[in-house]
Amino acid sequence: MLVNWHSFDKIFLRNNMVHDILCKVNAMTKYDESSIKILEGLEAVRKRPGMYIGSTDKRGMHHLVWEIVDNAMDEIINGYGDTIKINLHKDGSITILDNGRGVPIGMHASGKSTPEVIYTILHAGGKFESGGYKVSGGLHGVGASVVNALAQFMDVTIYKEGKICNIRFTNGGQVESPLKVIGETKKTGTMVTFLPDPNIFKNCSFSYTTICERMQESAFLLSGVTIEVNDEEDKKTAKFHYEDGLVNFVEYINDGKKTLHQVIHFNGEKNGIEVEVAMQYSESYNENILSFVNNVKTGDGGTHEVGFKTGITKAFNDYAKSNGILKKDQSLDGSDVREGLTAVISLKIPEASLQFEGQTKGKLGTPEARSITESVTYEHLKFFLEENKEAALTILNKAVQSKAARDAARKAREQVRKGTGKNNKERVLSEKLTKATGKNYAKNELFLVEGDSAGGSAKLYRNRETQAILPLRGKVLNCEKASSSDISSNAELKQIEYAIGAGLGASFDPRDSNYGKIIIMTDADVDGSHIQILLITFFYRFMRPLIEEGMLYIATPPLYSISNSKETIYIEDDEELEQMKKKMRGTYKIQRFKGLGEMDASELYETTMDPKNRRLMRVTLTDAALAEKRIHVLMGDQVEPRKEWINENVDFTMEDDFRK
Repeated sequence: MLVNWHSFDKIFLRNNMVHDILCKVNAMTKYDESSIKILEGLEAVRKRPGMYIGSTDKRGMHHLVWEIVDNAMDEIINGYGDTIKINLHKDGSITILDNGRGVPIGMHASGKSTPEVIYTILHAGGKFESGGYKVSGGLHGVGASVVNALAQFMDVTIYKEGKICNIRFTNGGQVESPLKVIGETKKTGTMVTFLPDPNIFKNCSFSYTTICERMQESAFLLSGVTIEVNDEEDKKTAKFHYEDGLVNFVEYINDGKKTLHQVIHFNGEKNGIEVEVAMQYSESYNENILSFVNNVKTGDGGTHEVGFKTGITKAFNDYAKSNGILKKDQSLDGSDVREGLTAVISLKIPEASLQFEGQTKGKLGTPEARSITESVTYEHLKFFLEENKEAALTILNKAVQSKAARDAARKAREQVRKGTGKNNKERVLSEKLTKATGKNYAKNELFLVEGDSAGGSAKLYRNRETQAILPLRGKVLNCEKASSSDISSNAELKQIEYAIGAGLGASFDPRDSNYGKIIIMTDADVDGSHIQILLITFFYRFMRPLIEEGMLYIATPPLYSISNSKETIYIEDDEELEQMKKKMRGTYKIQRFKGLGEMDASELYETTMDPKNRRLMRVTLTDAALAEKRIHVLMGDQVEPRKEWINENVDFTMEDDFRK
């Protein structure tokens, strides 16, 4: 079982599945007016929930919470209210309460009550008109109705105009109890309680830890707001409130690191777009840049991140040249000035100017956000450098060293590839690496294989042109606990570094990699999972761009194969086996596989290495701040935080979670 502090996307590469789909498409010989179906109301959401929330797993279920919370946040961003309370109930439902203005309770022009319109009709909300919200981060009226569509029930209580009003929905947005007044009050706000439909979100439950992490992030972004999270089942409560917002956020991320200066904090506004930045350098190699727009995380970056990066690169280069640190014809690359940087960028953009790329708003597309963020960043950072010479020289010294290391590493890699390096003998890999013969590095794959026996089998049936094999001896070093000298002298890690050939730490450049895919291939047991985590920690700490570029994968060997006279299909687990047995017609044969080392060479290639049949999981980085904290907790020296996290997030049973 993998400890899930990274998000893994399954990639299914199976010709048989594609063949089945094509056969079904070809079988649809009738295509006329009867083939066209109109989905009424919220039926479209229930039919294709992934289109609206990304997935129907635990991640997608929490997305429902974020949508309701984002609506509450929009009230706070616009100056209405300062408190959000979240309760996780014993029956699996959740309540989100804010003290904003409360949603409108009058009759809508459509003849329905306004709350019914808001919670049952897509693209209905107060964010389309300029008077409702100056800035907003919700899904433009889609969020609340999508949550309702995917809920077994939703109960909405509104505190407004001295009244307490209530409306209740069931079965994906059907009105069970119309809007009615149930009391009087002096409060304002909206309380939403809902239970995700178990037929859509199977075997899922809300995580107190996940919600607390997200709410803490939101509290960082909104100075002065108070957010409470309560778990009724486990009787736990957390409260988040930060007066110094982004500064506290950066300090939280860099907790435990050796920082080079106090947090730099600045903000500015141009053309109605507000920019706020907090940044700090540490002695680490990694850069952590988190960006938000209207309190919504832009995990895929966008124009504001581009503007910020351009602004800091220009500011440092100008300062270095004007102070004689660099010659006029020299310059630092962006990667040089971002080494060891932690930064949080938060923009407030008016609705009329807001442009996102994609429904889930992972990337900002507003063109003017680039120039405005660049201008604000350059102007304030230039002033900071002039007024804080000691900090400026410390940061620039680190950047100059990064440039020197990067240039030296690139030259060394070029010499090694050409076979002309002075230290080439030291860099020759041991006989354990079986290289790929192809020179198209983007197509080449490096398999990091657990054990010599599995490594030997992998070598026999590999695709010699594109697949390289590097067997690993036991478990590699835990890079979160080790010193730099320990890592540089570790034989196994040096093997991996030289095999990939793209440098290490600050000098790592994925463009120089000898392989387009790095694939971790271990047994599906406790030791195999531990090896995976140790390797991922190494790659995250010293080859992080490898993960960011989507080049790191985990092979998932099948547990079974099921075959009849026509085809053989490889099965990942018992549940999938039972499903496939029902689909197979006639006589079929089931084979159970053991560990990698016990497969013969042909089986190993066919099941785990052949692109036609294999299944890979791509290792992705979706939340830099969370990944940083998670690795520190799970792989670091402190036992108690790790123990607390495991007890909270891992279900222990008497059954073995691993394949036997």
